[in-house]
Amino acid sequence: MSNVRLPLRGLIPFATGSVGMGVWVTVPGLLLLYFLTDVLAVAPLLAGFVLLAPKILDVVLHPWVGRLSDADLARRGHRRRLMLAGSALAVAFAALFAVPGLRGAPAGLWVAVAFIAGNLLFAAYQVPYLATPADLRIDYHERTRLMGFRMVVLTVGILLSGVAAPLLASLLGYAWMGLLLGVAMFAAMLVGIVGVRRLSAAAPVQPAAGTRHGLLASLRDRQFRTLVASYLAMSTTTHLVLAAVPYFAEYELGRPKLTTVLVAAFVAPAILATPVWVAGARRIGKQRGLLVAQVAFVAGSLVLALGGAAGLPLIVAAVAVLGVAFAAMQLLPFSMLPDVIAASGPDGTTRAGGYTGVWTAAEATGGALGPYVYAACLALGGFAASAAGEHVTQTPSALAAVRYGFALVPAALMTVAVLLQRRYRLDADR
Repeated sequence: MSNVRLPLRGLIPFATGSVGMGVWVTVPGLLLLYFLTDVLAVAPLLAGFVLLAPKILDVVLHPWVGRLSDADLARRGHRRRLMLAGSALAVAFAALFAVPGLRGAPAGLWVAVAFIAGNLLFAAYQVPYLATPADLRIDYHERTRLMGFRMVVLTVGILLSGVAAPLLASLLGYAWMGLLLGVAMFAAMLVGIVGVRRLSAAAPVQPAAGTRHGLLASLRDRQFRTLVASYLAMSTTTHLVLAAVPYFAEYELGRPKLTTVLVAAFVAPAILATPVWVAGARRIGKQRGLLVAQVAFVAGSLVLALGGAAGLPLIVAAVAVLGVAFAAMQLLPFSMLPDVIAASGPDGTTRAGGYTGVWTAAEATGGALGPYVYAACLALGGFAASAAGEHVTQTPSALAAVRYGFALVPAALMTVAVLLQRRYRLDADR
């Protein structure tokens, strides 16, 4: 690795590309389960399955896309062809919320089909995009700097979409919300392709003549297995929290409009915290920084178990702690991934797509498992679904499921992530 310092004219456009991916992850994660159960009258268990089933395909789909991306690098010298095709993700996003007058199971089927198409396009963009840091001839700390830029811009995109989506849905309807955010996604993803091209020119790596590895060859790497397993637990936890926010605001706090406040409290601190985590990783290492963040997330979740009795200021403060921890859990694992690839051997970059394919499959799986686990909590509590405009009185057990599914379950899942992460051994020297 060289001591190349990546230029801003490449860093900023590269980071901008993550905005489109952030919208795809954030808005469905925040609103789709609620959209299904409280607007389209889909039963909670069926709604959870609608979100989970398309992600099952990702376990095979993402590694396969990673293999295609590695082949593109060998054949063309870059990975941008798939990214350009993946920019059509904006169309699938708009279709996700443009349900043509359906309710119940037929509406769930529409959403599932749109979700499957979107996941394919998302993989086509995300896998080669995230392989870029491993392709570049940069060192351990420059990878953290690169992902720090990405995290700040990604967080701004998550914040804006997380705040704007509920507002647009309430003012204009879900269909218009999907269309407007879809246009923004498309523009950001095209800018990201420009950024990848500029960074590749600034710190190029000579691709190998070909790739000969299996779809899941990366799982033979012990450090990668440890990191990706911990990240799966983290991804499941954070997506569960996002899916639960609208329910917690409406049924625990009694104020649906607090959804926007809680999302802002979760995401906004991450913007300020990211540069601090970048500096902290340089001082104490990425591994220790990530463990600190995971433990902080557990502590914040336990405070939320108090529910409305804790008072709104304490609830917002606890959610802000989760947001600070979330910043580290987006920055550090993503900068550790190219470290693992670099440590896998001198030809590691030729397998970067294979590694990132499995990584993004784990991320997508967590994105589905989180809402599904929360939907299962609601179902166990006897939560009753409803259509738009209907009012249903929930039972005490359903209200308990809303609260503890939002707090205690994430605390337990993140504890699992801590136990897994402690087994990771790579640092700057290794």
